[in-house]
Amino acid sequence: MSPAELAILAAAVFAAAGLQGSIGFGAGLVAAPVIALVEPSLLPALVVMLAAIVTLLVTIRERAHLDLKGAGWALAGRIPGSILGAWLVVSLPAAALSWAVAGCVLAGVGLAFLGWRPVPRRRSLMVAGALSGIMGTATSVGGAPMAIVWQGQPPARLRGTMSAFFLVGSLVSVLLLAAAGTVTAPVLAALAWLSPAVVAGFGLSRWISRYLDAARLRRLALAASTGGALLLVARLLLGG
Repeated sequence: MSPAELAILAAAVFAAAGLQGSIGFGAGLVAAPVIALVEPSLLPALVVMLAAIVTLLVTIRERAHLDLKGAGWALAGRIPGSILGAWLVVSLPAAALSWAVAGCVLAGVGLAFLGWRPVPRRRSLMVAGALSGIMGTATSVGGAPMAIVWQGQPPARLRGTMSAFFLVGSLVSVLLLAAAGTVTAPVLAALAWLSPAVVAGFGLSRWISRYLDAARLRRLALAASTGGALLLVARLLLGG
């Protein structure tokens, strides 16, 4: 990658980590479309690994507010979903995965704007966890199902519980992607270069949460996600 491309990715990762640290989701929604535009071969492994870093930091910060029971039921669905997602990574070409990223982002945004609010019970948590595993492992965008099922929770509880869920889920996805051979040397090199941007974005989230409420941050994440996905769709349609 050129220095300009690396700078673009660092800016996207910085913003993604800031949003994830503030509202508990959004890293994949924001970062994945930009990475798919700049260097699609890094997907989905790079975003999953970067997400593991920021979710670890948020889980530690919000550990007093975790809903461990709810996260456990969601993880029961996430693991089989992740296995299916890893199979999709090795079965689909890069262009198909890019379309999947855009489709997952726009579908998640659409459902959020429609205002669907399922009750976070055992069955809905397991179904959402499975969908998150499939989407997160195959496309690095797995936040939408969990954000929908856990919406309405107090901000600290939402951030902490979602981060704990995504931390375990991301680690499982990384192991499956490594077994599938997609955690390559370029991915590890990009991870090393972009990790400081993740830490900086997490630091920014502590400041943001003091001045912006969760609803406003959620709208910001959805707007950024929509813009990134539409840019990706435009590039795919133009054959670039």
